[in-house]
Amino acid sequence: MAGFRALAQQVRDPGRAPSQRRQALRKCLERFAPYGHRATWHHLCARAGFCPDDRTPDPVLLVQALEELEEARAVWLAYESEVAARRRLEKRAGIRQPTALDEWHRRTWGGRSLLRREDAEQVQGVRLAEALRRIIAAMEGHCPLSVLNAPRAARSSMVASG
Repeated sequence: MAGFRALAQQVRDPGRAPSQRRQALRKCLERFAPYGHRATWHHLCARAGFCPDDRTPDPVLLVQALEELEEARAVWLAYESEVAARRRLEKRAGIRQPTALDEWHRRTWGGRSLLRREDAEQVQGVRLAEALRRIIAAMEGHCPLSVLNAPRAARSSMVASG
């Protein structure tokens, strides 16, 4: 099974057919899809300017979509690194039980399905990385469990307003 970076190389490979490059991009979403697979795919297609059902999209547009996904993944990996560093410090200080913030992180491990599809549709015009920054900031600034269980409109307004 190929990892995200290997699949990203396949998307950029000019020797591959556009359909193969499209498939590699979709497989990247199996590794990182902050809105869930389908909603993230639709978001990337809309932002790059090709139809989600197009089997042979322009390779340049596929690379644009990949670059947006890679930018968002970098934001998420930096966040996960910060969480890991914080937890190491807490454990050294004798805090062994995860906090409420860690519960949110555990539920979204790997950056999957951070927003439901309905909520993701409200941030379609925003770059994926910026939406992730807003989500992370909202979760760090509020009790994650209450935010995740808040009415959909309240969660969406947090993400949309920044």
